[in-house]
This record gives sequence, structure tokens and C-alpha cells, in this order.
Amino acid sequence: MAESNHLGICNACEQALPHNLSACRRCALPIPAGSHVRLCGQCLDSAPPGHRACVPYLYAAPLDALLTGLKFRQQLYYARLLGGLLARHLQENLTPYPECIVPVPLHPSRLRQRGYNQALELARPVARILGIKLEKNLVRRIRRTRPQTELKQAARAANLRHAFQISRPPDYRHIAIIDDVITSGHTVNTLAQAFHKVGVKKVEVWAIARAGLHLPAQT
Repeated sequence: MAESNHLGICNACEQALPHNLSACRRCALPIPAGSHVRLCGQCLDSAPPGHRACVPYLYAAPLDALLTGLKFRQQLYYARLLGGLLARHLQENLTPYPECIVPVPLHPSRLRQRGYNQALELARPVARILGIKLEKNLVRRIRRTRPQTELKQAARAANLRHAFQISRPPDYRHIAIIDDVITSGHTVNTLAQAFHKVGVKKVEVWAIARAGLHLPAQT
């Protein structure tokens, strides 16, 4: 029998996950291994508003099945495993920790339809393991937007314009936004900009997986 670690996944299965071993520091897009520059070409040309992105895996098999099950099939038990994996990656690679974690919110109509917010479910174990405050209601999604995957790249930023509203002036200088998957980055970038506008100095982006131009898109 394969030996399991404390996260409930055997070591062989964990090693089979698509690790994002060489990634851009700002957006987590994969970059060539051994590159002396820790930023991708896009971030060198125009840096995103987030201070840095921490994304341990690529959106590829077999991880994509877990994320799809969590997001669309109510398989919420995957949130504990995935959140635990993300928390361990952060423990090993991140210092100092932010003052709070903010999950990317769903619009109320989509939340009613799905019944839960997968970003919040992922954030719960991360916040518990790292001992960081979880802010569930600090930001609201006030405009129902089309799914980003239905839009071409050029239309994604416009789709999210005025989509988020900060509920109250935050008392934090350093926060982390958490989502399940980063694809184009427009969602987390728009939210990071909104926090900068209300005085948050440092915004990090955390997610389980990174998709990209040469990877299968999911969100």
C-alpha cells in the first residue's frame, strides 16, 4: 500500500501532480527552467498590480479533474486536500504572511445557483493552517459578468469593469487574494487594483493552479 502523508494523498500521487516548478514571480505563468529573469515577458513589459503570485501547480491532468469536481460537481471534500497542498507550498516558500486572506467572491445569483464559493472553500483550510484571518465579506461582486472563458482575451478586462466593490475601508496593508485557477489573470488583477485604490499597499495572489496560453483554460 502506498504511504500517505498528513494531507490524505499518497506520496506517489502527489508527485504525479503537475507542479509549477519554474514560474514568473508576478503572475505565476510558467517560464523556462534555469531562466536568470524571474519574470515573464508580459510582466516585464507591463507589471500586474499584484505584488507576487504563489501558484504551486499547472492546470493539467490529473489536477484538473479535482478542480472541476470541486467547482462544478459539489465535491467539496477536494477543498481540504487542495487547500492543504496550497498551504504547505506557502509555508515552504512565503514570508512574511499577509494580514488576511480574501477569497474571490461570486455574484449572489451565481452563488445561489452553485450553492457555495469554491474560492472560499479553498481559503478555509489555508487560513486555518497558516493562522491568518479569513475575510469572507470584505469584497462583493456587484455585477454579474459573463464567464471569462466565453470571451476573447481583449474583452476580458472590460467584462470585469466595476464588477467588485470593497465593503468597507480595510485596516490592512498586506492581503492575499485567493482563487482556484488563474488563467488570464484579469479577475485577480481587477480585484488587486480595487484594493490598491482603497489604500492596501501589498496584494498577493494565491491559487491552486495556473493555466496559460499553452495550457488548457478553465476559468
